[in-house]
Amino acid sequence: MSPGPEVFAVDDWPGVVAQRLNRRLLDRPGLRLCLATGNTTKPVYADTRMIGEPEIFLLDEFGGLPGNDPARCSAMLRRALPGQEFHAPDVDSLDTAAAALEYGRLIDQRGLDLALVGLGRNGHLGMNEPGSTRDSATRVVDLAESTASGALDYGATIRPEWGITIGIRELLETRELWLLVTGRHKRDILTRMVTGPIGPELPATFVREHPNAFVLADTAAAAAF
Repeated sequence: MSPGPEVFAVDDWPGVVAQRLNRRLLDRPGLRLCLATGNTTKPVYADTRMIGEPEIFLLDEFGGLPGNDPARCSAMLRRALPGQEFHAPDVDSLDTAAAALEYGRLIDQRGLDLALVGLGRNGHLGMNEPGSTRDSATRVVDLAESTASGALDYGATIRPEWGITIGIRELLETRELWLLVTGRHKRDILTRMVTGPIGPELPATFVREHPNAFVLADTAAAAAF
Protein backbone atom coordinates (compact mmCIF):
# COMPACT_ATOMS: atom_id res chain seq x y z
CA MET A 1 0.00 0.00 0.00
CA SER A 2 1.40 3.40 -0.97
CA PRO A 3 2.09 5.67 2.04
CA GLY A 4 0.68 8.63 0.16
CA PRO A 5 1.13 12.32 0.91
CA GLU A 6 1.39 13.70 4.42
CA VAL A 7 -1.76 15.28 5.83
CA PHE A 8 -1.21 18.78 7.26
CA ALA A 9 -3.82 20.01 9.73
CA VAL A 10 -4.06 23.75 10.39
CA ASP A 11 -6.66 26.16 11.69
CA ASP A 12 -6.03 28.98 9.19
CA TRP A 13 -6.11 26.68 6.19
CA PRO A 14 -7.52 29.26 3.69
CA GLY A 15 -4.71 31.68 4.52
CA VAL A 16 -2.05 28.97 4.35
CA VAL A 17 -3.24 27.67 0.98
CA ALA A 18 -3.69 31.16 -0.47
CA GLN A 19 -0.20 32.17 0.64
CA ARG A 20 1.26 29.04 -0.90
CA LEU A 21 -0.71 29.58 -4.12
CA ASN A 22 0.33 33.25 -4.32
CA ARG A 23 3.95 32.16 -4.10
CA ARG A 24 3.52 29.69 -6.97
CA LEU A 25 1.88 32.37 -9.12
CA LEU A 26 4.69 34.81 -8.36
CA ASP A 27 7.47 32.31 -9.03
CA ARG A 28 5.98 30.83 -12.21
CA PRO A 29 4.37 33.35 -14.58
CA GLY A 30 1.97 31.66 -16.96
CA LEU A 31 1.22 28.85 -14.48
CA ARG A 32 -1.24 26.33 -15.93
CA LEU A 33 -3.67 25.94 -13.09
CA CYS A 34 -6.68 23.65 -12.53
CA LEU A 35 -9.17 25.08 -10.04
CA ALA A 36 -12.11 23.51 -8.25
CA THR A 37 -15.12 25.45 -7.00
CA GLY A 38 -17.39 25.10 -3.99
CA ASN A 39 -17.37 25.94 -0.31
CA THR A 40 -13.90 24.54 0.38
CA THR A 41 -12.01 26.63 -2.15
CA LYS A 42 -14.10 29.83 -1.93
CA PRO A 43 -12.25 31.32 1.10
CA VAL A 44 -8.90 30.44 -0.49
CA TYR A 45 -9.66 32.45 -3.62
CA ALA A 46 -10.69 35.42 -1.49
CA ASP A 47 -7.02 35.78 -0.44
CA THR A 48 -5.47 34.79 -3.78
CA ARG A 49 -3.82 37.31 -6.09
CA MET A 50 -3.98 36.08 -9.69
CA ILE A 51 -0.67 37.57 -10.79
CA GLY A 52 1.61 36.38 -13.57
CA GLU A 53 -1.19 35.76 -16.09
CA PRO A 54 -1.96 32.16 -15.17
CA GLU A 55 -3.83 29.93 -17.63
CA ILE A 56 -6.73 28.54 -15.63
CA PHE A 57 -8.76 25.40 -16.32
CA LEU A 58 -12.02 24.73 -14.52
CA LEU A 59 -11.93 21.29 -12.90
CA ASP A 60 -15.50 20.31 -13.75
CA GLU A 61 -18.92 21.61 -14.74
CA PHE A 62 -22.50 20.56 -14.12
CA GLY A 63 -24.47 19.71 -17.23
CA GLY A 64 -28.09 20.43 -17.96
CA LEU A 65 -28.31 23.65 -15.93
CA PRO A 66 -29.48 26.92 -17.51
CA GLY A 67 -26.72 29.21 -18.69
CA ASN A 68 -27.40 31.69 -15.89
CA ASP A 69 -27.75 29.11 -13.12
CA PRO A 70 -25.82 30.18 -10.00
CA ALA A 71 -24.73 26.59 -9.31
CA ARG A 72 -22.74 26.31 -12.52
CA CYS A 73 -19.10 25.81 -11.57
CA SER A 74 -18.10 28.48 -14.07
CA ALA A 75 -20.51 30.93 -12.38
CA MET A 76 -19.07 30.11 -8.97
CA LEU A 77 -15.52 30.68 -10.22
CA ARG A 78 -16.49 34.01 -11.78
CA ARG A 79 -17.95 35.11 -8.46
CA ALA A 80 -14.84 33.96 -6.59
CA LEU A 81 -12.36 35.49 -9.07
CA PRO A 82 -14.10 38.47 -10.69
CA GLY A 83 -12.73 39.40 -14.10
CA GLN A 84 -10.42 36.39 -14.31
CA GLU A 85 -10.43 34.53 -17.64
CA PHE A 86 -10.43 30.74 -17.63
CA HIS A 87 -11.11 27.67 -19.77
CA ALA A 88 -14.19 25.56 -19.09
CA PRO A 89 -15.73 22.47 -20.72
CA ASP A 90 -18.58 23.28 -23.08
CA VAL A 91 -21.55 21.56 -21.45
CA ASP A 92 -23.90 23.44 -23.78
CA SER A 93 -22.47 21.79 -26.89
CA LEU A 94 -24.76 19.68 -29.05
CA ASP A 95 -22.04 17.02 -28.85
CA THR A 96 -20.91 16.94 -25.24
CA ALA A 97 -18.67 13.90 -25.75
CA ALA A 98 -16.75 15.78 -28.45
CA ALA A 99 -16.61 18.86 -26.22
CA ALA A 100 -15.08 16.80 -23.42
CA LEU A 101 -12.48 15.34 -25.78
CA GLU A 102 -11.59 18.83 -27.00
CA TYR A 103 -11.20 20.06 -23.43
CA GLY A 104 -8.93 17.12 -22.69
CA ARG A 105 -6.82 17.85 -25.76
CA LEU A 106 -6.43 21.47 -24.66
CA ILE A 107 -5.14 20.29 -21.28
CA ASP A 108 -2.84 17.67 -22.80
CA GLN A 109 -1.14 20.20 -25.08
CA ARG A 110 1.17 21.31 -22.26
CA GLY A 111 -0.21 19.57 -19.21
CA LEU A 112 -1.08 21.21 -15.90
CA ASP A 113 1.38 22.69 -13.44
CA LEU A 114 -0.90 22.62 -10.42
CA ALA A 115 -4.36 21.27 -9.58
CA LEU A 116 -6.28 22.52 -6.56
CA VAL A 117 -9.10 20.08 -5.75
CA GLY A 118 -11.44 19.17 -2.93
CA LEU A 119 -12.41 15.78 -1.51
CA GLY A 120 -15.98 14.75 -2.29
CA ARG A 121 -18.27 13.30 0.33
CA ASN A 122 -18.16 9.95 -1.47
CA GLY A 123 -14.44 10.14 -2.21
CA HIS A 124 -14.71 11.67 -5.65
CA LEU A 125 -12.18 14.05 -7.22
CA GLY A 126 -13.90 16.60 -9.39
CA MET A 127 -16.77 14.60 -10.85
CA ASN A 128 -14.72 11.41 -11.02
CA GLU A 129 -17.26 9.39 -9.07
CA PRO A 130 -16.69 5.98 -7.45
CA GLY A 131 -15.91 3.52 -10.23
CA SER A 132 -13.52 5.93 -11.98
CA THR A 133 -10.26 4.22 -12.85
CA ARG A 134 -6.69 5.50 -12.75
CA ASP A 135 -6.66 6.05 -16.51
CA SER A 136 -10.04 7.83 -16.65
CA ALA A 137 -9.64 10.85 -18.94
CA THR A 138 -11.63 14.07 -19.32
CA ARG A 139 -15.16 12.97 -20.21
CA VAL A 140 -18.90 13.22 -19.71
CA VAL A 141 -19.98 11.52 -16.47
CA ASP A 142 -23.16 10.57 -14.66
CA LEU A 143 -23.37 12.16 -11.23
CA ALA A 144 -23.70 10.28 -7.97
CA GLU A 145 -26.68 11.15 -5.78
CA SER A 146 -24.57 13.12 -3.30
CA THR A 147 -22.91 15.16 -6.05
CA ALA A 148 -26.19 15.99 -7.76
CA SER A 149 -27.79 16.93 -4.44
CA GLY A 150 -24.77 19.11 -3.66
CA ALA A 151 -25.62 21.30 -6.66
CA LEU A 152 -28.92 22.13 -4.99
CA ASP A 153 -26.97 23.42 -2.00
CA TYR A 154 -25.27 25.87 -4.36
CA GLY A 155 -28.64 27.19 -5.54
CA ALA A 156 -29.21 25.05 -8.64
CA THR A 157 -32.63 25.68 -10.18
CA ILE A 158 -32.84 22.04 -11.27
CA ARG A 159 -31.07 18.90 -10.15
CA PRO A 160 -28.22 18.05 -12.57
CA GLU A 161 -27.76 14.44 -13.59
CA TRP A 162 -24.46 14.67 -15.47
CA GLY A 163 -21.37 16.79 -15.95
CA ILE A 164 -17.96 17.04 -17.62
CA THR A 165 -14.83 16.57 -15.52
CA ILE A 166 -11.09 16.57 -15.94
CA GLY A 167 -10.08 12.93 -15.52
CA ILE A 168 -8.05 11.07 -12.93
CA ARG A 169 -5.32 10.56 -15.53
CA GLU A 170 -4.82 14.27 -16.12
CA LEU A 171 -4.88 15.01 -12.39
CA LEU A 172 -2.20 12.41 -11.72
CA GLU A 173 -0.09 13.95 -14.49
CA THR A 174 -0.09 17.42 -12.92
CA ARG A 175 3.25 18.63 -11.61
CA GLU A 176 1.64 19.35 -8.24
CA LEU A 177 -1.66 18.20 -6.78
CA TRP A 178 -3.18 19.89 -3.73
CA LEU A 179 -6.12 18.24 -2.00
CA LEU A 180 -8.14 20.41 0.41
CA VAL A 181 -10.40 18.79 3.02
CA THR A 182 -12.55 20.71 5.47
CA GLY A 183 -15.24 19.94 8.01
CA ARG A 184 -15.95 17.18 10.51
CA HIS A 185 -18.23 15.51 7.95
CA LYS A 186 -15.12 14.79 5.84
CA ARG A 187 -13.21 13.08 8.68
CA ASP A 188 -14.16 9.51 7.82
CA ILE A 189 -13.70 9.85 4.06
CA LEU A 190 -10.29 11.46 4.57
CA THR A 191 -9.24 8.58 6.82
CA ARG A 192 -10.36 6.07 4.17
CA MET A 193 -8.58 8.05 1.47
CA VAL A 194 -5.28 7.97 3.39
CA THR A 195 -5.37 4.48 4.89
CA GLY A 196 -7.66 2.34 2.72
CA PRO A 197 -6.84 0.35 -0.41
CA ILE A 198 -6.13 2.35 -3.55
CA GLY A 199 -8.71 1.80 -6.24
CA PRO A 200 -11.74 3.03 -8.15
CA GLU A 201 -14.11 2.37 -5.24
CA LEU A 202 -12.73 5.57 -3.72
CA PRO A 203 -11.10 7.59 -6.53
CA ALA A 204 -9.38 10.05 -4.17
CA THR A 205 -7.07 7.22 -3.07
CA PHE A 206 -5.25 7.64 -6.40
CA VAL A 207 -3.83 10.88 -4.98
CA ARG A 208 -1.48 8.65 -3.00
CA GLU A 209 0.19 7.64 -6.26
CA HIS A 210 1.05 11.23 -7.16
CA PRO A 211 4.75 11.99 -6.53
CA ASN A 212 4.12 15.60 -5.51
CA ALA A 213 0.76 15.71 -3.73
CA PHE A 214 -0.08 17.89 -0.75
CA VAL A 215 -3.09 17.29 1.52
CA LEU A 216 -4.19 20.16 3.74
CA ALA A 217 -7.12 19.81 6.08
CA ASP A 218 -8.68 21.83 8.85
CA THR A 219 -8.44 20.42 12.35
CA ALA A 220 -12.02 19.11 12.25
CA ALA A 221 -11.39 16.96 9.18
CA ALA A 222 -7.92 15.84 10.26
CA ALA A 223 -8.78 14.87 13.84
CA ALA A 224 -7.57 11.31 13.21
CA PHE A 225 -4.07 12.41 12.15
